[in-house]
Amino acid sequence: MTWIELLRRRVEETSYRQVAHELGYSTATIYQVLKGSYQGNLERIRRRVEAIYRVDEVPCPVLGLISTIRCAHERRRPFAATNPIRVRLFRTCPTCPYNPDRKESHG
Repeated sequence: MTWIELLRRRVEETSYRQVAHELGYSTATIYQVLKGSYQGNLERIRRRVEAIYRVDEVPCPVLGLISTIRCAHERRRPFAATNPIRVRLFRTCPTCPYNPDRKESHG
């Protein structure tokens, strides 16, 4: 199954709005991608779709085995210095191999 088919299936199972929220994009972006008229970076969207929908679970270094949807949700949550788990996630998520937007170390 291609990433577009994964995306289309998820929209059919839920909604454009839900998928947009899960992926961190606007509803209009998801609509345009599926219609074939999106002018932005399809490669970035492809990576995100595959990271979230192709694998059901990932071994989070902080939370243990979690769904890819929860992983995406946790990555987008704001930093909270009063919550030790949020602090650990804030430090770990940017370089986690399961984060499709991870910061690559160059050194």
